[in-house]
Amino acid sequence: MARMQSLTLPLRQRGLISLRSLLLLYTGSLLLLILLASLAFSFDRFRDYVSDQLEGHARDGATAVGLSLSNAIDGRDPVASESLIDSVFDSGRYLSMVYFDHSGEWVAGRQTTVSGAGVPSWFVTLADLPLPVGRAEVVRGWSRLGYVEVVSHPGRAYRDLWHVTIGMIGGTMVVGTVGLLLLFWMVRRLLKPLKALEKQAEALGRRDFRKRVDVNSTRDLNQVTRAMNQMADDLGALFEGQAKLIQHLRRVSNEDTVTGLASRSAFDQRLKVEVESEERAAPGVLFLIQLDDFTLYNTTYGRSEADRLLLSIAGVINQFVRDHTGAFAGRRSGAEFAIFLPGVTQADGIVWCHQLLEELDGVYADRASPMDVMVHGGVAQALEDRNARELMVAADEALRQAQTRPQTDCQAADPERDGHHNLETWRAIIRWAIDHDQLSLWLQPMVVNGNGHLVYHQVFSRIESDEGELRAAVFVPIAERFGMIAEIDQLVVRHALVLLERQPQASLALTLGASSVASDSFRQDLIECLESAGPSRERLWVGISEQTVHHHRTAVGLLVRALNRLDVAVLVDRFGVGGVPFSYLRNLRFQGLRIDNSFIHGIDSHEENRFYLESVVAIAHSRGVKVFATGVETAKEYDVLCALGVDGAMGYHLGRPFQADNDN
Repeated sequence: MARMQSLTLPLRQRGLISLRSLLLLYTGSLLLLILLASLAFSFDRFRDYVSDQLEGHARDGATAVGLSLSNAIDGRDPVASESLIDSVFDSGRYLSMVYFDHSGEWVAGRQTTVSGAGVPSWFVTLADLPLPVGRAEVVRGWSRLGYVEVVSHPGRAYRDLWHVTIGMIGGTMVVGTVGLLLLFWMVRRLLKPLKALEKQAEALGRRDFRKRVDVNSTRDLNQVTRAMNQMADDLGALFEGQAKLIQHLRRVSNEDTVTGLASRSAFDQRLKVEVESEERAAPGVLFLIQLDDFTLYNTTYGRSEADRLLLSIAGVINQFVRDHTGAFAGRRSGAEFAIFLPGVTQADGIVWCHQLLEELDGVYADRASPMDVMVHGGVAQALEDRNARELMVAADEALRQAQTRPQTDCQAADPERDGHHNLETWRAIIRWAIDHDQLSLWLQPMVVNGNGHLVYHQVFSRIESDEGELRAAVFVPIAERFGMIAEIDQLVVRHALVLLERQPQASLALTLGASSVASDSFRQDLIECLESAGPSRERLWVGISEQTVHHHRTAVGLLVRALNRLDVAVLVDRFGVGGVPFSYLRNLRFQGLRIDNSFIHGIDSHEENRFYLESVVAIAHSRGVKVFATGVETAKEYDVLCALGVDGAMGYHLGRPFQADNDN
C-alpha cells in the first residue's frame, strides 16, 4: 500500500532547558555557593577563636599552677605537688597537667584522653582543634625548681563549636530557602513575558497571527514583546493581503462581476468535469434560464437598475443552489443563467425548474412593473452518450421551445427519455446497501510530485447492486437529499479504519458529506470511533468540502479542533468552488487543500487557472498547508502541476481506482 509522507506539523522542541530554568539554576547555584562559602568562613573563624580560647586557658592554668607550686606550697615536695595538681585537674577542664623538674624529669602530673565530648566523632575528626601547651616556671626564691606544662581539655570547645555550627547551618538553610523562593518569584515575575512570547512563537509557527503578549516586565523585555506583537500584526496583515489577492484572482477568473455567480468559462469548465470526467460523470440535469425582454428593461430603467435586477435574480438562484447538494450555477450572458444539479432525474428537475421560475418571475415582475415580463427555462438530462457541449445544446433547444410559450414556462429537451431510476427506487437501493453493508471501498493514489511516492490513497465508496458497482458520484447527491449520507459516511469510516489496522504502512483519505459534518451525533460518533482506533488514526486524512465550510462554519470548527487534538490530518476538499474567504485558514488548522478538478482540467492551456493555482500554492505553503490536485487526466496537466509545486496529484493519468480488498 501507500507509503505515508511525513506531515509538516509544528512540534515542540524537547530536551532543551528554558531560559528561566537556566537563570534559576545559575543564580540559585551562585546563591548556594555564597552561602556555603560564608558558612565555611564562619566555621573557620569560630574554630580559630575556640583554638585561641584553648591556648589562653592552658596558659592561664599553667601560670596558676606554677605560682601555686612556687609560693603556696613547696614545689620540692612531690606529694604536695601531686595533691595540688590533682585538685586542679579534677575540675575536668584539662587534658594534661604535668610538673617537671629542671632536668625534665617527671615530678607529678595527670593526663587523660579526648572522649565523651558530646559531639559526633566525625565532627571531632573534621574540626581537629589544635591542642596548645601552656607552660610556666616553678621557682623558690632565686632557685629554679622546674616547670609546669598544661593542655586544656577540648571537649567544651568541640561542643561550643558543634552548637554554633548547627546554628549556622540552620540559619544558612533558612536564608537559602528564603533566598531561593524570592529568587524564583523574582525571575518568574521578570521573565513572565517569555512564556507568553514562547506561546506566541508557537502560534506563529502554526501561522496563527492572532496571539498577542500583554504582560509587562523590564524595559528590555517590553521592547521585545512590542516587537513581536508588531511582527505578528505585520505578518497577519501580509496574510490578509495575500488572502484578499487570491480572492480577487478567483473573482476575476471565475466569477461574474455583476452577480457573483460563476462566469461563463468557469461554469463550462466545471460542467465539463462533472459530465465528462470518468470518475465524476453522474446523472444530473442542466437548467438554462432566461429573462424575457431584458433588453427592453435595460433600455427603460437603465443599466444600474438592470444590474440590481440581475443581482436579485442571482440571490434567488444562489439560495436554490444551497438547497441542493453539489449544485452550481453561473451567468451565461445578459439575462441567461445556467444551473447544474448532479444526481437529479429529469422528472424532478422539471418540477424544481417550475418552482424556481415562479419565484424568479415574481422578482422580475415586481421590478419591471408595469411591463409584462416572463421567465423561461430549458431542462436537459445528462446522459452517458452526451458530453458537456451536447448537454448545453439540448438545454438551449428546450429553452427555445419554452420561449415560444406566451407565459413563464420550462420545457424538457427529451421528454421521452428519463433517468434510469426514479427517486423512490434510488431510496430503496441506498437503504438496502446501508442495511446490508453493501458498500465497497475503492482507492485511488495521491502521488507525490516528482518521485512517484504516495501521500495517501483517496477512498471512494461504491454500492454493490444487481446492476453492478454504482459510483459515489451517482448516489451520494441522492443520499444527501434523503438524509442518508451520515450513515454511509459512518460505514466508510469504519471500513477505512479496519483497512488501516490491517495495512500498517497505508495512509487513507476520505471526504465527509455536508449533512454528516453538520450532525452533532455524527461528529460525536466519529470522534469516539477515532479515539478507539488508536495510533492507526494518525494515518487518516479527513476531507471537508469548501462548500461545507461555507455553510456550516461552527460545526466545521468544532470538528476540525477535535480532529487536531487526535492528530488526524484535515484537508479542505474541492477547494476553489465554495466561495469561502481564504482567511479561514488562519482560524482553523487545516493540513491540506485539495484543489477542485475544475481548475485542473486543461490547466496546461488555461493561463488564469494556472496563475490562480500558483498563488494558492504560495500562500498555502507560507501557512504550512499542503496543496493537492485532483482530476489529472493528461501528462501535460501533470507537468504543469509539478512545475507549480503542488505537494501531490491524483487522477486517471496517475492511477485508476481499485477495490480495497484487491491485493494488486
